[in-house]
Amino acid sequence: MIRILLVDDHPVVRMGLRGMLDAEPDLTVIGEASSGVEGVALARTELPDIVLMDLRMPGGDGVDAIGRILSTTTGVRVMVLTTYESDRDILRAIEAGATGYLLKDASPAELADAVRAAARGETVLAPSVASTLVRQVRAPAPPALSARETEVLRLVAAGLTNADIGRRLFISEATVKTHLLRAFNKLDVTDRTAAVTTAMRHGLI
Repeated sequence: MIRILLVDDHPVVRMGLRGMLDAEPDLTVIGEASSGVEGVALARTELPDIVLMDLRMPGGDGVDAIGRILSTTTGVRVMVLTTYESDRDILRAIEAGATGYLLKDASPAELADAVRAAARGETVLAPSVASTLVRQVRAPAPPALSARETEVLRLVAAGLTNADIGRRLFISEATVKTHLLRAFNKLDVTDRTAAVTTAMRHGLI
């Protein structure tokens, strides 16, 4: 019997999930939580095999709860079940250790099969989620700037001149220019504006 903990802030959703899962002969819902914090506490006391975790709930972020459950409770696997499929949500959940990511439009049979697969240690992803992860893996890695290059670009973005930056960082104006030129080369740009824009697009500053 696979023991399941539901973590979702909507009582109607939890009721529907419980009805679907308990109807399966090898699945049983052993607890419900309405927030990430409550889910972490229940996972510790009830020791479920699978936690079905919503992502956005008042009183505790689902991704934070995933990390806390996995770091404090052994033998449990967490599968996301949510309506959200933004790149950021997906990546944060997978990086936190989620063993699966399903959307709430999954059919009862798909959900039950996914829970069984997760209990076997398999990774279960909705097709759109899998596509997102493939796209992210194939995307080129952002350039790596040094700490000083990043600091200089942040000050450029704030509107400081090279001379201002030199005074702020206690370095010469020539050294500021050297850091900028190195950053230009790494970002494949030729001017300050493009460097700042590109760095922001990659989340570097």
